[in-house]
Amino acid sequence: MKRFNQLKGLVDALEVDFEKFYDKGNNAAGTRVRKGMQEMKNMAQEIRIEVQNQKNS
Repeated sequence: MKRFNQLKGLVDALEVDFEKFYDKGNNAAGTRVRKGMQEMKNMAQEIRIEVQNQKNS
């Protein structure tokens, strides 16, 4: 559950930047959103590998 909570925390942290970008048109917030989404992608891949390894062991 630790990894899930990390992922959830990252999503929660990006909420403000999503609002700034989509509602207020703040382009700097868009850059932070893109960076955060890349971090989520990398974290999701790590979690997929961990799950696969645990499943196969």
